Amino acid sequence: MKCERGFTLIEVLVALGIVAIALVAGLQATAALSNNAQRQSSVLLAQVCAENELVRLRLVGQLPSVGESDAACQQAGRDFNVHVRVAPTPNPSFRRIDAQVFEGASPVLRLSTIQGRY
Repeated sequence: MKCERGFTLIEVLVALGIVAIALVAGLQATAALSNNAQRQSSVLLAQVCAENELVRLRLVGQLPSVGESDAACQQAGRDFNVHVRVAPTPNPSFRRIDAQVFEGASPVLRLSTIQGRY
């Protein structure tokens, strides 16, 4: 009897299954990294928008009035909406200011600060 060398069909299928599992895991890791990079970019741009609104309120030179307002912000070709809420505090010389940034309908970032009377 002659002995033939090579792999059996079962061995080839098992090896192919292992390679497929490794490729799927790599694809999922790549997708997660890509999503994380996109999220990090959105948060950075949203932070610039929120800080711009908070600085704008400080530069007015007056204690902001209590209420809510919206402002559009475009950063790096992307459109954000900044919702600013000014609330009173127990001390009448201070106001709490919350700036929440949305990209489309989804919230991206919220910054809060306290502003005092000048």
